Amino acid sequence: MAEIVLKVHPKDNVIVALKDLKKGQIISYGGAEYELQNDIGAKHKFFTQDLQAGDEIIMYGVLVGKAQEFIPRGGLMTTTNTKHAADPFEYRPYQYHWTAPDVSKFKGRTFNGYHRSDGRVGTANYWLFMPTVFCENRNLDVIREALHNELGYAVTDKYKKYAHHLVEAFKNQEDLSGIMLNAVPGGANQKSDRLFKNVDGIKFLNHQGGCGGTRQDAGTLSKLLAAYADHPNVAGITILSLGCQNLQTKQLLEDIKLRNPAFDKPILVFEQQQSQSEEQLVADAIRKTFEGLIEANKIERSPAPLTALTVGVKCGGSDGFSGISANPAVGYTSDLLAALGAKILLAEFPELCGAEQQLIDRTIEEAAARKFIHLMTSYNDQALSVGSGFFMNPSPGNIKDGLITDAIKSTGAAKKGGTSPVVDVLDYTEPATKPGLSLVCTPGNDVEATTGKAASGATLILFTTGLGTPTGNPVCPTIKIATNTSLANRMGDIIDINTGGIIDGEKTIEQMGEEILEYCIKAASGEVIPKAVLLNQDDFIPWKRGVSL
Repeated sequence: MAEIVLKVHPKDNVIVALKDLKKGQIISYGGAEYELQNDIGAKHKFFTQDLQAGDEIIMYGVLVGKAQEFIPRGGLMTTTNTKHAADPFEYRPYQYHWTAPDVSKFKGRTFNGYHRSDGRVGTANYWLFMPTVFCENRNLDVIREALHNELGYAVTDKYKKYAHHLVEAFKNQEDLSGIMLNAVPGGANQKSDRLFKNVDGIKFLNHQGGCGGTRQDAGTLSKLLAAYADHPNVAGITILSLGCQNLQTKQLLEDIKLRNPAFDKPILVFEQQQSQSEEQLVADAIRKTFEGLIEANKIERSPAPLTALTVGVKCGGSDGFSGISANPAVGYTSDLLAALGAKILLAEFPELCGAEQQLIDRTIEEAAARKFIHLMTSYNDQALSVGSGFFMNPSPGNIKDGLITDAIKSTGAAKKGGTSPVVDVLDYTEPATKPGLSLVCTPGNDVEATTGKAASGATLILFTTGLGTPTGNPVCPTIKIATNTSLANRMGDIIDINTGGIIDGEKTIEQMGEEILEYCIKAASGEVIPKAVLLNQDDFIPWKRGVSL
């Protein structure tokens, strides 16, 4: 029989409701009984003891808040009676012992990927368009419309046909309510519709940078674009430049070579202020890219070891179940990958607030630990200087669904990284080079974080969500994982995996972790296509290193 409540850690003085509970209901758990003083919605928490103002609130075995007033045993945790608090953190010599999970069933397994000349292996084969400045975004949009529609990568055909049906109905003075989208044929992004079967997509990195900001902004953008050009999922690049912007093409090309001296992918450069006309620029870019696609299509998938995978782990639209179902399940997948010798990337530094000491104690090298402390402290200080701070990270949706303090949200979010040692700490856009778990400095913002993970080399992203979010990435297939069955059923068009069975008592965290890894192997091989990829959810937001939570 499935439990209706859960105490995550023996030290906790809060209990999580797995179902909606009523005021006055007697809850029996762990040999004790609790009379509820309020209605407790699923995902929310009640207290196991009377608390006075200033008393510590413990969840996941760590400090996550302090009581602001008297709270009775069985009372509901709210934003009024609970405020964020977290233990201080520091570097301390610590011997971390890790027991790796049993990976015998995955030993010797392979995925079918795209092998690059430098030895890295992509899970997809994309051609990438990037502007050096926002002035070229319109030209990218024109090229996208032309190439996506003609080469079979567009996913909006059914909506265009739907709009056409509405227009015709309006002209004929018909009732528009009778025109249904699901009755309109067409619109799938199917491989069978493509001219180039071995090119998984043509991607466009529209952005608002490259000029008008600081030179530092342009330099950061250059390193980000260089990282995407060098990404193992990218076969070739077309660069569009205006000519007079801060981010000069020369700097971008130098940053690409600096990142990878052996870089040998085709790069096509078109500068508008040196062209005869905009029309000629667009036509030349389309023709030359088409010729590049012919060559990229000659690359075929072939077996690669699982050690060639780099998996980013991310949460967004989180809820009170994120830290007890999807995130721990992804964490077990992370541990499996670490034990197999693959790379795992845990980012979102504002969402590691409260989990710092645990991560520091897991970090193998002192220099990496101190780098993490510096990045976390300076980032939070910058936020505090403008009247914010990591403690203000939870969104209204997070709070509504049970994540009352940032430490609760963050400690649950850190579960995605599993329990393996931290092998490296990376600043924004720095590449992951060491097998195992690396921490990557990015904002918590969904798109800025996934953009940063791909820049550090993620070839797949595991994205957990309790509320539902359509985030994807242009070059890194993003796999959506629901924390609860209700979400998976309601938003099945964007969800790939449901971990709600953990909440319902049908599956263990370990079982779900293994299922997620099996899905990763299939997605890396192109055998299954994540929903975010099918829908062309190609979200890309560069971080300017300002305050973004």
